[in-house]
Amino acid sequence: MPGSQQPFRSIMQIAIDLPNDFVAFQAVPEIQQDVCISYALWLYQQKRVTLVKAAELAGCNVYDFMSICKKNQIPVIDITRDELLEELSGFSQV
Repeated sequence: MPGSQQPFRSIMQIAIDLPNDFVAFQAVPEIQQDVCISYALWLYQQKRVTLVKAAELAGCNVYDFMSICKKNQIPVIDITRDELLEELSGFSQV
């Protein structure tokens, strides 16, 4: 829409001191992405953010973030086997 503005988004920048030998073979943008993904995974695992918000922080779409969770053995479906069976029992068999 002409004249419409994006909502203002506040961004916090954090500085981290890393020894050169830890980052010698990575470019700064790659390190920044890795840190954002790691923080998003941690926040999501601690149930401090939703899957959608974690994906946004990680800089990817929800499906890619779900794949990242799988690679890091973090479940994206928070339901027990018994809860799933109870949900499924509500469906009629065809």
